This record gives sequence, C-alpha cells and structure tokens, in this order.
Amino acid sequence: MALFDLPLDEMREYVSESVAPEDFDAFWSKTLQEAREHELDARFEPVDTGLTTVTVYDVTFAGFGGHPVKGWLTVPAAAEEPLPLIVEFIGYGGGRGLPHEHLLWASSGRAHFVMDTRGQGSAWGAGGGTADPVGGAPAYPGFMTRGIDAPENYYYRRVFTDAVRAVEAARSHPLTDASRTAVTGASQGGGITIAVGGLVPDLVAVAPDVPFLCDFPRATTLTDRHPYREIGAYLKTHRGRTQDVLRTLSYFDGVHFAARGRAPALFSAALEDQTCPPSTVFAAFNSWAHDEKAIEVYEFNDHEGGGPFHDAAKLRWLKSYA
Repeated sequence: MALFDLPLDEMREYVSESVAPEDFDAFWSKTLQEAREHELDARFEPVDTGLTTVTVYDVTFAGFGGHPVKGWLTVPAAAEEPLPLIVEFIGYGGGRGLPHEHLLWASSGRAHFVMDTRGQGSAWGAGGGTADPVGGAPAYPGFMTRGIDAPENYYYRRVFTDAVRAVEAARSHPLTDASRTAVTGASQGGGITIAVGGLVPDLVAVAPDVPFLCDFPRATTLTDRHPYREIGAYLKTHRGRTQDVLRTLSYFDGVHFAARGRAPALFSAALEDQTCPPSTVFAAFNSWAHDEKAIEVYEFNDHEGGGPFHDAAKLRWLKSYA
C-alpha cells in the first residue's frame, strides 16, 4: 500500500478531535480502586524450559475483578540482585505464547514480564491461557465491540486494568527493581502500553510501537482493515448508535492516556500502515505529556513497522532509563 494518510509534516502537527470525558480520571481511579480491593496474589512458579541462560517463572496474578491472569517472568540465570524491569503487552489476537519466544529483554540483562491478554491467544503465535469470564451485550466477532454499550462494560476496561496489575505483580518479585520499570508493546500491545503510561505514575520509560487503540474518531473512518473495522461493521448493523459507541471509546482512547503520560517515551509509526494509520499514532504521540519523547518513522513499512530494526532502536534508547 502506497502512502494514504496525511503528509508527514501535517502529522507532526496533527491534533485529534477526540475529546476526553469530564469524568475520565474519576472513571479510571474508581476502576483501579475496585481492582485493588482484590489481593494481587501474584504467584511465580519456576518452569523447566531447557534454557540455561535464563530462569523462567509461570506467573498468575489477580487482574480486573480478581480474575486470574497469566504471564511469564524471565530473568538472566545468574541474577541475584533486583534488575531493571521491562513489562510487555501483546498484539491483537495473540497470547503469551511459550517462554523461548521472549528472550530479547532478559538477554540484555533485564527482567522481562509478558502479560497474557484475557480471552485472546488463538489467532497467531503459540496461544494464551487467560480466560475472560465476563459476558456482555451482542457484539461483532472479535474484541473491539465486546461490552461497547457502556464504558463500565467495555472489554478494554478489563484489559487495561489487567495491565496495571501486571506491572504491580512483576514489581512484587524480589529480582525486579520497581524503581526502574519500563513498559512496551506493539500494535494492541502498544495501545495497552500507552494506557499504562497514563495510569501508572512512576514508570521510567514507555515505548509503544505502531500502537493500536488511538484516535478512534479518525481510525474508525480512515481504514477498512480489521480490527478497527469491527467497530464500523457493528455500527452497520446497529444503526444510530455511533455517538454512544464513540462515547464509550473515548474512555479508552490512547490520545487521552497520552495526555497523562509522565515518563520519557519512544513511539514508532509506519507510513503505509493501514492497520494503525500513522496519523492516529501521531495523535497519541503529539498528546504525550512528558517533554522527553521521540518517534521513529518507517516510511515504506506497513503494520510490521520497524520490526527488528526498531527492537535495536529500543535497546539503544532504554540504556538511559532502565
């Protein structure tokens, strides 16, 4: 796909039309307060993976509603003191997979925690192991319209809460240094990363790659590629519900979490990306509140973005923070 979005110079100045609800902060404060009424109950079970350079723990912790959420914690095998911590979130449809798929960050001398995404893990990769026990109103196939009838019911309320609790769980392990915690992820994982960056006040770095879940008013009308298209397909059936849906989505828009970001950030965008159009990424980047921020732009890439080249960029960048 050739370039289809705004010119790059315009994207660098672009401001989303999405408006944060007046009770945005109160909504999330209450949501997290309710989650913390449940014991975190983080459990770390050593796993025999056959790997000799790292130690892996099978993790279970209480997320939204006290529901059990899975993850992997991987640390260098020789670790004896608390290490800088990288918490990672997964792209749409994927799960935590298998431990040997997540060796980059532990190989850099850091502790690495990857969170399973509730209800997902059956579209690609090696699968997931976390159920989403919450039902909801009728929805289009996928996850984008589950519970979209109200912010309190929306699927990503549960996922973003799980993600905050994942940071808390990972920080509770004696081999992680809570004061040197960074978060990262690509696509859906990038959108979750931005949300956590706006909800957790004491991170040292935030690195969302080609993030999803940003600037819903533009994204849902600019691209016909899934997953954003799930919302349009839902509204094709549920005529007259557009404003109700956009109101729900406004509580989950990365643009508004970005406006509350309190850590240095490294974003990435790809100019041929029809899954997460680059202008929607710039909408979140331009809103990011912390002064230390940068964005890597990959001119001729689709949703794969910078791939391993951007992994290398993050490794260089994170040296200053974690």
